Amino acid sequence: MTSPKPFMPTERQLGDFVGSWTLSRSITPAQGAQARFEGEARLSRTADGAAYEEAGVLYLEGAAPMKAERRYRWAEDLSVFFEDGRFFHKVPAKGGRTTHFCDPDTYTVDYDFSAWPVHTVRWTVKGPRKSYVMVSRYAPVAAP
Repeated sequence: MTSPKPFMPTERQLGDFVGSWTLSRSITPAQGAQARFEGEARLSRTADGAAYEEAGVLYLEGAAPMKAERRYRWAEDLSVFFEDGRFFHKVPAKGGRTTHFCDPDTYTVDYDFSAWPVHTVRWTVKGPRKSYVMVSRYAPVAAP
């Protein structure tokens, strides 16, 4: 009898992320009310990589829903940059963990591609004034 082959994650490339995704996100602070975001993310090819844009509605307990959006730049090697060009972090091609330090806060992020193309991104944020977990679930937008 042969042993089952171990799971070998596929290395993701920038082109794998290009397109439109439904995005649902939960934000759970160590103290205080939970929040959620519902919207869409889009990664569009550019001359030097891709532009990431997300837009949707943020729901905070005890507050009126509000529009929210965010933008980043992605490079071919899966490096992610803020809109102003500062380096943010690099997405692990096979999934896994990476970090971003923004003095005095530490952002630890886990990318899970095991159910690709559906994937999750889990941020754990710790600092003197920040302490929360944010989980984002991306799923491809269904073709009309």
